Amino acid sequence: MEQKLKTDFDKFISTSNFSNQEIKLKKQALDNFLKNGFPSRKLENWKFSDINQIIQKNIGELVFYNNYNIENEVNDDIFIKEIEHNKIVIINGKVERLSFEYEESDKINLTTLDNFNQNPNEDNSLLSLNNSFSNKIRNILVKKNYSFKKPLIIYQITNEKVSNTNINFQLNFELEENSSINIINLSDDNSEKNFINNLYNFNLSKNAILKNYKIDKKNNTNIKYDYSSIIQKENSISETFIFSSGSDYVKNEVNCYLEGKYSSAFINGIHLLSKNKNHEIRTKTNHLYENTKSYQLIKSVIDDSSKSVYQGKIYVNSKAQKTDGYQLSKAVLLNEQAEFNAKPELEIYADDVKCSHGSTSGSLDEDSIFYLMSRGLDQKTAKELLINGFLLDVVEKITDEEIKKLIKNIIGLN
Repeated sequence: MEQKLKTDFDKFISTSNFSNQEIKLKKQALDNFLKNGFPSRKLENWKFSDINQIIQKNIGELVFYNNYNIENEVNDDIFIKEIEHNKIVIINGKVERLSFEYEESDKINLTTLDNFNQNPNEDNSLLSLNNSFSNKIRNILVKKNYSFKKPLIIYQITNEKVSNTNINFQLNFELEENSSINIINLSDDNSEKNFINNLYNFNLSKNAILKNYKIDKKNNTNIKYDYSSIIQKENSISETFIFSSGSDYVKNEVNCYLEGKYSSAFINGIHLLSKNKNHEIRTKTNHLYENTKSYQLIKSVIDDSSKSVYQGKIYVNSKAQKTDGYQLSKAVLLNEQAEFNAKPELEIYADDVKCSHGSTSGSLDEDSIFYLMSRGLDQKTAKELLINGFLLDVVEKITDEEIKKLIKNIIGLN
């Protein structure tokens, strides 16, 4: 694999317009990936999912070279009609359209970065792989005191032009003081058997608000790793919602760094799995300053031989007195082959805190099914009603009413 990586990397660099500094950094990132390779079960964060084996079993040999010079046509039929929104269309890892038609242009600064920033606390080889092979990094800066008038929908698309390919994409958001943005990240995969590696960086200044909703519903055979880093200053708020159902394998990681007092992070997620899908959510909320708050609620409904994993960690620094951290995961297993793994963690170095975590799993309540059937429902409808009620508790945590209604329609929970 090492020679294949180096050959594809040289081809990628030769067909791209990178500065000498970018090439130097990308070579350093490649060396780091070659040193560590794909994560395996030897690493604690990957104890439930050996992505190296998953790729070998489901894809085989990967092509790491992705030609970003290929033009991909944007079909306007893909756009959601229910709400007015701004758009970023990403096809096969390349930004093909970027439209902020509902916003004041002088309040947003759009640039490409000559540098990337991997958090020094994250020793993550997949981030190194992303930094090696991602195209030009777009940076979206929302200026001080500006709130987006309409949501931004990021259409993350793959088409039939790619197969057995590693696709890497990276996007940065900077929210200046008192700014806000609502983002919906919508996956639409028409390709099969690719490894898709996404990296999103969010930097929130004082009083900034980020609401980020990620939807992966469409069935496909791709393998995905999606990493979000959220750095928050004083009194900032981040709200993350994940609906994960479509791809064969997905691992969503959300790392929040609460660096200012009264900053808050809310992470809610749903796994709705069938057949033999394998999905994981891993969260880490780092309370690094006093008077910070985090809340995490993850629910899974698992059918057939699917597997759901939730790893959640609340870290409290010695400076982070008066931390309030809450974490809960629940799973419903619909048959004996379904599997749920949970690893809740608390790592606390302060003494004046309020932190809790918990995890439960089980089958649907037979008494509740019997009660609903006694009221005239058939067994299938009774089960669907109970499942919808179980999952709606998570969707109701969405604080934007218009987006909540849209997401209910998209994922079929009305």
